Amino acid sequence: MSKPQETAVYTHGHHESVLRSHTWRTAANSAAYLLGSLKPHMKILDIGCGPGTITADLAALVPDGHVTGVDHAPGILDQARATAAERGLANVDFAVADVHALDYPDDTFCAVHAHQVLQHVGDPVQALREMRRVTKPGGLIAVRDSDYAAMTWYPASRGMDDWADLYHRVARANGGEPDAGRRLKSWALRAGLTDITATSGTWTFSTAEERAWWSGLWADRTVASAYAERATQGGHATAEQLTAVSEAWREWGRREDGWFSVLHGEILCRKDA
Repeated sequence: MSKPQETAVYTHGHHESVLRSHTWRTAANSAAYLLGSLKPHMKILDIGCGPGTITADLAALVPDGHVTGVDHAPGILDQARATAAERGLANVDFAVADVHALDYPDDTFCAVHAHQVLQHVGDPVQALREMRRVTKPGGLIAVRDSDYAAMTWYPASRGMDDWADLYHRVARANGGEPDAGRRLKSWALRAGLTDITATSGTWTFSTAEERAWWSGLWADRTVASAYAERATQGGHATAEQLTAVSEAWREWGRREDGWFSVLHGEILCRKDA
């Protein structure tokens, strides 16, 4: 019997404008709901580790334990290894993996973590089953995903509305679910998890520096990343329409009264002992 495997296409790719966001992420700003449960000895699996900034933070928080960071894209792991090496962390390693069929025995890890992963996979319930399988009895499964329909901003902008509509169409055509945040608890229940704490968290961008950074990376991503290619090649938008959306992002970023909030759903699940 063949193993389940990834069927979705990662919407963003690893263009510099994407990594600008990914390398900003830390355990503090992206996994705060998990940190109070960590112990120094824990063995942790970090799924979808990308450039490894969160992975490295987790490794620093479990000095007597070990963290394994895995990603479906082999190319990004060199950057993750460099991130850990720069911080002098010896208790971390990295590998290629598919969350639908993890190459680890049952009951291996004290905690399994995934940040902004389930929105991009073809079968999030199967992914959670695998996360549960490789977690030790009494261990933790921690998942956080944004919810694009719940993102909100000011002032109103037709171009930003066009961005939200386009992103939903491109992400779903790629096999993902951009409104994953609200679905995490439901998916966890379907995966057989029962001890579930569901919370939410936000990122907010409002200062001049924050607006410039957030608007700039999305303006660039809209016209220069794999997302742009998938939008045009999939027939979802023309190059001209992408340029208009990109400029709407820059215009929002220039607004002194500009404000943007990203809502994330979070679940912290304890595997039955």
